[in-house]
Amino acid sequence: MESPGVALMLWVLACLSGPSTGFPNGKVTEACKTMMPLHGHSLPQRFPRHTVEVNVTEFKPGDRVKVSLSGPLFEGFFLQARSAENLEGPAIGSFALADRKRSQVLTCGRVKNSAVSHTSKSKKSHLDAYWIAPRDAPKRIQFLVTVVEKFRVFWVKIPGPTISQSNTPTLATPVVTEVTVGTSLPVSHLTQPFSALDCGSNKFCVRNPSDCDPGARNCFFLSFKRDHVDLIVVEMSGPSDGYIAFALSNDQWMGGGDDAYLCISDSHHVDIKTASLTGRAYPEFDSEPALDEMSWRLADGLIQCSFRRRIHFPALQGRFNLDANYYIFMADGEVSEGGMIHKHYRQPLITDGKFNVTGPAKDIGGSRSPLLIKIHGALMFVAWMTTVSIGVIVARFFKPVWPNSLLFGEEIWFQVHRALMVMTVLLTGASFILPFLYRGGWSDQAGFHPYLGCTVMALAIFQPIMAGFRPPPQAPRREIFNWLHWSTGTTARILAVVVIFLGMDLPALNLPDPWDTYTMMGFVAWHVGTDVLLEIHGYCLIHKVQVLEDDRIQILQSITTAEAQGHTFKKTVLFIYISGNVAFLITFLTAIIKV
Repeated sequence: MESPGVALMLWVLACLSGPSTGFPNGKVTEACKTMMPLHGHSLPQRFPRHTVEVNVTEFKPGDRVKVSLSGPLFEGFFLQARSAENLEGPAIGSFALADRKRSQVLTCGRVKNSAVSHTSKSKKSHLDAYWIAPRDAPKRIQFLVTVVEKFRVFWVKIPGPTISQSNTPTLATPVVTEVTVGTSLPVSHLTQPFSALDCGSNKFCVRNPSDCDPGARNCFFLSFKRDHVDLIVVEMSGPSDGYIAFALSNDQWMGGGDDAYLCISDSHHVDIKTASLTGRAYPEFDSEPALDEMSWRLADGLIQCSFRRRIHFPALQGRFNLDANYYIFMADGEVSEGGMIHKHYRQPLITDGKFNVTGPAKDIGGSRSPLLIKIHGALMFVAWMTTVSIGVIVARFFKPVWPNSLLFGEEIWFQVHRALMVMTVLLTGASFILPFLYRGGWSDQAGFHPYLGCTVMALAIFQPIMAGFRPPPQAPRREIFNWLHWSTGTTARILAVVVIFLGMDLPALNLPDPWDTYTMMGFVAWHVGTDVLLEIHGYCLIHKVQVLEDDRIQILQSITTAEAQGHTFKKTVLFIYISGNVAFLITFLTAIIKV
């Protein structure tokens, strides 16, 4: 019969496997003109996070100009030089490589080696190449690069620096050319990132991650500062390719007539709007935002906006008075052509309690995962990473270790196994009801996770019911029971692992990716490895005892010694296994607390 550990690994690998597409070898000459990756219907991101630098500002024909691409980890890139007066024209000049393992030259049009791309999808954060200026080079050259972070996340024609031929006169008026995306976008009033220095002293601030710098690319920042008896200044910034928003709510459910404020980026401009949120419907935008001194800035992949509003509004204007306690939400999402916003693609940040933003200054954080969902995930990790795994190992391999030792009238291994399995059912049952309490019913937005979760819950309940009708050891039906008990438990464990893989990346929990997947795969490998080790040890022990019996020399003493050594080995493995399980569990629980 196949080992349950091996079956577990096969199921998980089958569930995690999937097709791979794209151009991992960098042979993308089809994109020479548009520089657009051929990734189906995916759209490019709007605010680049990668930069192109050169080592000179002037050149002459034949010069070698060092071009450097750097930024967050990326898989692919496509670099060209074009005339600064005609960025839609052909590639200019040729390239020489600085790193032949990670980059390659391509021929675009009739110009040999006129572009550089990646050789594989391995992660990289920096690459150099050398551009060789041709004899007939135009007066000004600009470098353009397309960067692919992953299959559906890419930036097209990120503008790099412009260099000029020596003795080329400087233009009095800069040339304005349409480019897909700019690295320096228009500024309206705001000229630098917001500051968090006054947070907690003169400003009420919400930050995620806690204590982050508003100028950092991973920081969501919101502040309120009283400017007058009845006026307050609001500052909001965050990384987004579309919009950022915050809302004030009387509960932890966005949509109950909540007061929302949105900064929407569209065509290198930011619209600052107010809206009311009702249910899950599209926001009801106000025709006039009733805000003053609105300003914004787009730079370094961040949206920043600032405005002033009155603390008190007449009830018929639909805005909340700010001198009351509210939950504060922060969200971000994408924007389509025409400024149409889309639903936030991850769970909004929600403060842990209600706050009065006009009261004492505070510097607080929040969580993108509701408390009930955190408890749900934590209980499931305890049940299916710890109690059930240890219970199965004990029942499968430790029956001979305590053969005559009784605990409350039953063998020790059985009492330990039963206690751990009952605990698993109780933990699973308690965890099972929490998402329904949070959602108020069934969720249609969680994919297969709830369906498989219900299946696991049903199998977990069925196991102890079936155990209550267990036939005596010598009964003819005992073998049928053993097979059903094993197959039901193994199926439940396999499905539970799949459910955990699916649940870790759902918006309501959204553990760090890909860390969560790799760590969970590590746990599966740890469990399967322990299972296989004990299977091999059991086979070797049986073979050793059989050899001793065949030799007929000091049989009883040798067999006893061999079994004692085998039991010591098993106990050692069990201790190490439990320690490893606890380490994995603590790692996941720590991650859940932090989200």
